[in-house]
Amino acid sequence: MDNSILRNRDLTTLWHPCTQMKDHEWLPIIPIKSGKGVWLEDFEGKQYLDAISSWWVNLFGHSNPFINERIKQQLDTLEHVILAGFSHEPVIELSEQLVAITPPGLDKCFYADNGSSAIEVALKMSYHYWLNKGYKNKSKFITLSNSYHGETLGALAVGDVSLYKETYQPLLMQAITVPSPDCFQRETGSSWHEHSEKIFSHMQQTLEAHADEVCAVFVEPLVQCAGNMRMYDPVYLSLLRKACDEYNVHLIADEIAVGFGRTGTLFACEQASITPDIMCLSKGLTGGYLPLSVALTTNNIYQAFYDDYENLTAFLHSHSYTGNPLACSAALATLDIFANQPVLENNKQLSRYMLESVSELGDHPHVAEIRQTGMILAIEIIKDKKTMQPYPWQERRGLKVYQHGLQNGVLLRPLGNVVYFMPPYVINHDEIKLMAKTAIDGIHGATQ
Repeated sequence: MDNSILRNRDLTTLWHPCTQMKDHEWLPIIPIKSGKGVWLEDFEGKQYLDAISSWWVNLFGHSNPFINERIKQQLDTLEHVILAGFSHEPVIELSEQLVAITPPGLDKCFYADNGSSAIEVALKMSYHYWLNKGYKNKSKFITLSNSYHGETLGALAVGDVSLYKETYQPLLMQAITVPSPDCFQRETGSSWHEHSEKIFSHMQQTLEAHADEVCAVFVEPLVQCAGNMRMYDPVYLSLLRKACDEYNVHLIADEIAVGFGRTGTLFACEQASITPDIMCLSKGLTGGYLPLSVALTTNNIYQAFYDDYENLTAFLHSHSYTGNPLACSAALATLDIFANQPVLENNKQLSRYMLESVSELGDHPHVAEIRQTGMILAIEIIKDKKTMQPYPWQERRGLKVYQHGLQNGVLLRPLGNVVYFMPPYVINHDEIKLMAKTAIDGIHGATQ
């Protein structure tokens, strides 16, 4: 079967995510037949290097034989069971391992089936905790400008990327937004540490003014991924943890995109030596195989719901596929790879090589910045480097890079005018060279 037949069938019945479907009148959809390692292959035999880990989920390559085998074994035993009143070995073992590897004090796991759902769990859990504790005025949340936490209504409300949020504003609760520590905005000569520390004064002032009505602060540790891969220094997280303790407010860490080694450490919060009150995980949790998410929290929060049934304090939140055994098995295989292979050490070398591979763009007249945190590297394209004037979004310069990438066998999916790499950890030097050369040539072509 060739690609064109599948494209026609697709467009007859499918509505694709995060897509203006009319674009596909001239921008062909690419049906994928198979995947292996960092490569995807279509039905005509063309291959594409998956430079973005298929929306940041794939850690150890497509069709990883170790993860495959773990799922196959589970499939012959138990595919799914209700997690209310029942349990199973994979979810118990996974919970034990997550408690062991996450920052100390995160001792309870509440499962959902995607990142946005984990954020909804965290929202409700924080609010309900304070209600159970007698704090009836606490119902608001603080978020950072340019943040993104998902696209269900609660998650949208605590995000701040207007492209996703603005249309649905009338449906959303109102969050309190404070300036992001985004280091792209730092003054000339200021370090990441200095800027992140300085900008924290806005959060300090907001907590001082609103702590009595605030349940929690939401934060994406170190990298605001959907917000154009903007990055900041761990000092901001250290200051935030102290302030949340001081003002009796929860700290919720959204590590859905940055967890499991993306920032150089297993979890980004480690770089600030902090433990959030709730940590949300998904994406790489299953190695990119199956939908699963978890909100880890403290025994202190858990105990606020632990009561006689008649008092109606239980956390009555549920998803049909909560703790699915197949997804848990994929997650266990993923954690086994981390435990038995020097993944984070290897990633240090790979991340250095990624940066070296695009270093020539540092002097490019239309590249404002090359920034990197661990295995996430971003290249910001700009119209005028001297004035920092961006290209008009309507020109879709990033889309030109995307098209160039597809023509040359690399899946790059820029965020606006930010070209980024977030590849699977099994990528090698030759594949990084191809990824980098394709991005460099694409940027040259898109900025002429």
